[in-house]
Amino acid sequence: MYELPPISLKGQVSEQEWQTRVELAAAYRLYVIHGWDDLIHTHISARIPGTEHLLINAFGLAFDEINASNLVKIDIDGNVIQQDCPFSINPAGYTIHGAVHEARHEDQCVLHVHTNETIAVASMKDGLLPISQYSMFALASMSYHDYEGLAVNQDEKKRLQDDLGAANFMLLRNHGALTLGKTIGDAFMHMYDLVRACHIQVQALSMQQPINYVEQSIIDGIKAQANIVHSGQTGGEKAWPAMMRKVKRTYPEFDQ
Repeated sequence: MYELPPISLKGQVSEQEWQTRVELAAAYRLYVIHGWDDLIHTHISARIPGTEHLLINAFGLAFDEINASNLVKIDIDGNVIQQDCPFSINPAGYTIHGAVHEARHEDQCVLHVHTNETIAVASMKDGLLPISQYSMFALASMSYHDYEGLAVNQDEKKRLQDDLGAANFMLLRNHGALTLGKTIGDAFMHMYDLVRACHIQVQALSMQQPINYVEQSIIDGIKAQANIVHSGQTGGEKAWPAMMRKVKRTYPEFDQ
């Protein structure tokens, strides 16, 4: 009851699938390191390159229990397609991820969090404010989706897809936050920026002092400036290898 079944898929899946498993497991461990996990709830999902198959966490596992082998392979509709898999997934939690992956084939990874700060900012009428440099990164590609209750209604998928559009950041009203990326590293760095932006906003507003808001023209130029800073690379390409090394130092078994 309290012990996880031993699973090892190393050498039994394609190289692309194994690499995706390792990087996705690292993202789950980074949630724990940053305090973004929520018991066994919320999700990170990733598409296996060259396929329509996705990987997601097994329902019931804490995020510091997730490793490369116990991630669950599913199809776009959320059906488990992994042979002899002892785990199931949370179908309610998958509704959001399925909607996003269905609409955004060019993006590999979707992250979702329920941190206090993201929920607080998502619950504000004006949402994310142009206060910090971190908010600039998010506001350059921000979207919102109104709260409709627990994400179990299939009819909500189309509305969520329409609200997301081409954005890489989304605040789910009264619920939390979501980010996308062409790689797992990109999606993680987007969430890092958004969580920091929300945290700073909550702190700034708590000071009850006049706020210096950044002008829209500067926000509009942030995306181009970021491209110059990264010299054609994405944020994930620069920072992700260091994050992988950090996870390996903290959780040596995550890539098993």
